[in-house]
Amino acid sequence: MSVEGYDPRAFPPFAVTVDLAVFTIRAGRLHVLLIERGTEPYKGAWALPGGFILPRESAEQAARRELAEETGLSEATVAGLHLEQLRTYSDPGRDPRMRVVSVAYTALLPDLPEPRGGGDAAHARWEAHGSRALLAFDHEHILADARERVGAKLEYTGLATAFCPAEFTLGELRQVYETVWGVELDRPNFRRKVLTTPGFVEAVEGRARLTGGRGKPAALYRAGPANALHPPLLRPEGRHPT
Repeated sequence: MSVEGYDPRAFPPFAVTVDLAVFTIRAGRLHVLLIERGTEPYKGAWALPGGFILPRESAEQAARRELAEETGLSEATVAGLHLEQLRTYSDPGRDPRMRVVSVAYTALLPDLPEPRGGGDAAHARWEAHGSRALLAFDHEHILADARERVGAKLEYTGLATAFCPAEFTLGELRQVYETVWGVELDRPNFRRKVLTTPGFVEAVEGRARLTGGRGKPAALYRAGPANALHPPLLRPEGRHPT
């Protein structure tokens, strides 16, 4: 359908891309998924996964496609990700090629094997958060925003369970909070808060896991149906991710 009087050539062209800040916890540390760029600009530099949105796909479809192409993660893994739109980045000088607006997403994963590069990515890897000084484009800014978003979402939602396997102990869940928030939590108080928050977790009947200690096996839980936590599980006052 044509729109009378509208001439698209009257407006300067620009491109729209997606970028993804994907987090996991490995060996007790927060890690972010990075790719080594295989093409210019910033060839050889490390960056967040992402790429251009194709004409007939939505931003979320592009985000899942690029993540699968550039990391080698399976389609089933990518389809099952909790993918959340972070914000739009539109500084005119953020990309040296042309005017590029990026829709950024953040995603959380349980620990997975090392990814492999593909598409425009020469390599892909899990990198300990904060261990690499500079990323390409404005990806340091995007990553910082995503880290703060994840820390805040853990207070009011059950999102922490996305870092865990399908069945997990309360100790494993507590480690997620301690790692993302950078604090040590009181174990009995954490357990009480989790188990008294409606819909946060559900017990897996008849299942337990040895945790390496000398006590009895720890009970297993799965994510509950609650989207929001009432009351919220607030981080210790004044503590924010660094």
